[in-house]
Amino acid sequence: MILLQLSAGQGPEECALAVAKALRRLLTEAEAARVEVRVLDEEAGTQRGTLRSVLLALQGERAETLAVAWSGSLQWVCSSPYRPSHGRKNWFFGGALFAPPPASLEGEIRFETLRSSGPGGQHVNTTDSAVRATHLASGISVKVQSERSQHANRRLALLLIARRLAERAEEADERLRAERRLRHQQLERGNPRRTFRGERFVE
Repeated sequence: MILLQLSAGQGPEECALAVAKALRRLLTEAEAARVEVRVLDEEAGTQRGTLRSVLLALQGERAETLAVAWSGSLQWVCSSPYRPSHGRKNWFFGGALFAPPPASLEGEIRFETLRSSGPGGQHVNTTDSAVRATHLASGISVKVQSERSQHANRRLALLLIARRLAERAEEADERLRAERRLRHQQLERGNPRRTFRGERFVE
């Protein structure tokens, strides 16, 4: 199982439309390649039929090949359907392929089995195939019941927690960069504590 996220990032609604179009194209390619694709999570755009992001689970012999083909920076060249007079025709969005979690991560997670809920018929009502996984250090928790077997739900839960941890690390890194930029901008230009002079950089 592979996780792939398509995202419009900070781009305008044309990029969100590109993500929605890309999803339809990807599903067509997946069908031809006999790759099973399930939508795990999605964030709608402000315009009808658009997607800011969509998280997909791909499974099958050619799943990795398909996911790699949709990874990285992606471009849609088209006049804006929302702003006809707008001169821009290049709209960028991205695909992110999530790496398999390290083997050590599983030891940091508490798994609980529980009864699946919602639609699914007799199978859902009579088996404890759903899994709740909690990352003990961070408190991140996910519940997965989309797969028929407990083992598959456990594997997907592990992937989702790895993704959340990666996103949290990226957010922390971005905050640190923002703090550095702010401190650089606020650097006091006068009243130095120490002064160094010349090529030899001496006080």
